[in-house]
Amino acid sequence: MMERKNITAENEDIAHYLDQLFPQFEPVLKLFLADNASLMTVPAGTQIMRTGQYIRTTILVLKGRVKLYREGNDAEEFFMYYLEPGNACALSMICATRQQASEVMAKAVEDTLLLNIPIALMDDMIKQFKTWYYFVLETYRSRYEELLVVIDHVAFKNMDERLYHYLANQYEKLQTRELRLTHHEIAADLNSSREVISRLLKKLEQRGDLMINRSYIKWLK
Repeated sequence: MMERKNITAENEDIAHYLDQLFPQFEPVLKLFLADNASLMTVPAGTQIMRTGQYIRTTILVLKGRVKLYREGNDAEEFFMYYLEPGNACALSMICATRQQASEVMAKAVEDTLLLNIPIALMDDMIKQFKTWYYFVLETYRSRYEELLVVIDHVAFKNMDERLYHYLANQYEKLQTRELRLTHHEIAADLNSSREVISRLLKKLEQRGDLMINRSYIKWLK
């Protein structure tokens, strides 16, 4: 049986979040992470990962929300996907294990709590813990499928269809009808202009799909 280090308040906090968000992890893996990983609090708006940065840890999201996106030559942003509690960053796993620089940006869009796992542990974790191995594979698969959806929408959907799907997805993920998103934020995520998004939101409001308020969009579907 694995011996534990002296148990600290942080160990207990990590163990609590792992039990709550990652119940599929085997008990010995949870003990290992509680002893070797660390918590990091990230205020909303903070950049977590930038293009060209070498990754020293992989992250699990425990609280909050993280946005991943690509940055173009003219500083424009191309939205990829969000990470929510219970998610891991597949790209940080890939960059960490291959010791490659990141090609994407990551930013906390809410006050966020992360679990940092040093890259030096990754190889041993894959070998020692079957549930971690399957979790890594599932993380790669789910992120790949999300990227396929993004590509399909860009290639085959009109902007009004993309906007509808984007808002429906926000409602499903956040479980609230009050979507506190600005027209500018939506435009950046959909690689469009604020004027186009405002016009399409008004069209959706007239159709009865949503209601536009000053500080939020109320989803009605």
